[in-house]
Amino acid sequence: MPLALLALAIGAFGIGTTEFVIMGLLPQVAGDFDVSIPTAGLLVTGYALGVVVGAPLMTVLGQRITRKRMLMLLMGLFIVGNLISAVAPVFGVMLAGRVVASLAHGAFFGIGSVVAAELVAPEKKAGAIAMMFTGLTVANVVGVPLGTLVGQAIGWRVTFVIVASLGVLGLAGIAKLVPDLPKPEGVRLRDEVGAFRNVQVLLAMAMTVLGFGGVFAAITYITPMMTDVAGYAESSVTWLLVLFGLGMVAGNLIGGKFADRALMPMLYISLGALAVVLALFTVTAHNKVAAAVSVMLIGALGFATVPPLQKRVLDQASAAPTLASAANIGAFNLGNALAAWLGGIVISSGFGYTAPNWVGAALAASALGLAILSAALERRSTAPSKVVAAAGVAPAVEVPAPAHH
Repeated sequence: MPLALLALAIGAFGIGTTEFVIMGLLPQVAGDFDVSIPTAGLLVTGYALGVVVGAPLMTVLGQRITRKRMLMLLMGLFIVGNLISAVAPVFGVMLAGRVVASLAHGAFFGIGSVVAAELVAPEKKAGAIAMMFTGLTVANVVGVPLGTLVGQAIGWRVTFVIVASLGVLGLAGIAKLVPDLPKPEGVRLRDEVGAFRNVQVLLAMAMTVLGFGGVFAAITYITPMMTDVAGYAESSVTWLLVLFGLGMVAGNLIGGKFADRALMPMLYISLGALAVVLALFTVTAHNKVAAAVSVMLIGALGFATVPPLQKRVLDQASAAPTLASAANIGAFNLGNALAAWLGGIVISSGFGYTAPNWVGAALAASALGLAILSAALERRSTAPSKVVAAAGVAPAVEVPAPAHH
């Protein structure tokens, strides 16, 4: 794997840390700003919605510059957003800082996925995408627990200063290591937008929203669930997040490996198992050991879906993949926002801290249903003619070849 993937992984590490560290710091931030836990949960929802909007917006704004330069600009935006959060005098400014940082997120992973896939041979594309996303998953083993520990010991503001410095490191790595790949000739914005007319691209994005949303329904409220229900001390949340992160690392690498071999079966297994584990988590959350195992499994099964879903979108929008790739990262975060919001609603309605797990199970099961539908439609479209490309694109209208005189 090329060294440039390391630079992308460092950027992903910083972004992953800022996205997830807020889960462990929610009680501290809520206490400092004198807001409720569900209100503080808006820092998760707001970030996620910023990714949804920022992914296509930043990708479109970056159409005219090289992908390397755009990745560098996005890391700059990420640094600024985290510094705003670090010095925020009131909750509204903190939320604004989260949104500014989030605008970089989707386009970074979207453009980064395309760059990563272009750096390797076709049969290694999902593996290369997984390698970049390893930065995001390792953030949950190292960055998030350390950020939570620092936030609880010294103050959450210090955590966001450290995260901003990770952005500086990522920016330097991209400047030094990522090659300035030429943009494909003749691909216009109209072509990029045209990818969304492909029903398979839309189905893959819907699977992303629902499948990964299932993970976030549970994990957004992991701190109150583990302290109030499982009976852990607040300090134990750090190593529970390490377990979640280890699961994510393993799931991401397994997903990347098998997505290059059997993409759809990988999705069936991971989404189906995720739905089951989330449903069981409503029960296992009441036992310390079972809760810890469940947290790790949710991380593993949730992230096993990431490389196959990202590759599915790249395959289906192969002619003009950048915007579709970025939009799919937005879809992950739309799922996060939807699930965090729904989880907050069921908690506020008095169903208890384990209720979001039922929401998550329903979302993951819905994603599995869409995966089965997507495969069925693909089989139907390829059945009439074996000439249609295996990527599942609509058959082209045949033009008669000119007669030879």
